[in-house]
Amino acid sequence: MTTGAPAAPGALPRARSPLAATALVAVAACCFGSISTLTLVGLGTGVALPALITWRYLIAAPLLFLLAGPAAFRQERGVTVRLLVLGGGGQAIVTAFTLLALRWVPAATEAFLFYTFPAWVAIIAAVRGTERLTRDRVIALVLSLAGIAVMVGAPGAAALDPIGVSFVLGAAIVYALYIPLIDGLRRRTNASIASAWLSTGATIAFATWAVVDGSLLAPMPARAWGVAVTLAVLSTVIAFSLLLRGLATLGPVRTAIVATVEPFWTVVLAASLLGQPVTIQTVSGGVLIAGAVLLLQRQPEMDAEDAAAGV
Repeated sequence: MTTGAPAAPGALPRARSPLAATALVAVAACCFGSISTLTLVGLGTGVALPALITWRYLIAAPLLFLLAGPAAFRQERGVTVRLLVLGGGGQAIVTAFTLLALRWVPAATEAFLFYTFPAWVAIIAAVRGTERLTRDRVIALVLSLAGIAVMVGAPGAAALDPIGVSFVLGAAIVYALYIPLIDGLRRRTNASIASAWLSTGATIAFATWAVVDGSLLAPMPARAWGVAVTLAVLSTVIAFSLLLRGLATLGPVRTAIVATVEPFWTVVLAASLLGQPVTIQTVSGGVLIAGAVLLLQRQPEMDAEDAAAGV
């Protein structure tokens, strides 16, 4: 799932053509979509979740600072503090909720349920009165809710565990609230710098959790270290870099459309690495949710402000 900072392009070079940019965004989406499956592989070694994710961010943060350069330490102090506390804290909450949910729901199902966050963005914006609920957005909300209903299951059927579903949908709602917060902070810096400080804030949050439960300094097997490094390098630093390069060429709307490959990639990876079955309910519900995301990106009904925000 995409838990990187939703921000505008920073100083990274843009892709030279729309086709190349599309490929970069698709690969980035697959990198983000690997997080839940790789985490389950790591947890299968017996390592605790707080320790695994702490090392992911602890390895990724210095690499992101290398991408950001010296400018990361010259920005306004207030912005840095907000990125650390609010941005890093929000990212930690979203990451924790989505990964804790894996105890109760399959990775593929979780990926699609989390991908309802664009619909929650539309609902929250309508409640706040910052954007109107257009026809396309109402239809998208219905599709998202229908997708959730299909995957969660009908009463009396072999339904998903409500605890896991609550964690995932809670993460999606928190992420929907988190996006405008980070967008406001991002406007006072650039994406490379913002992501470096966000990762640092998430590191502090998870390290605190790992210290409290005593898992931070517990021995980790080589396979768990491999997962932590892969999550840091592939699913955080490389994914972030590729996404920004593609975003600089495609813009937020086309980037969001291409990124719908993410939950489908999670389905394939979870089936191949974890042997998790892919049910018709998961695929059917996922198609409805993906359709909602695509509909929310339709250009004709979007005003200039909506397009700039990538809603």
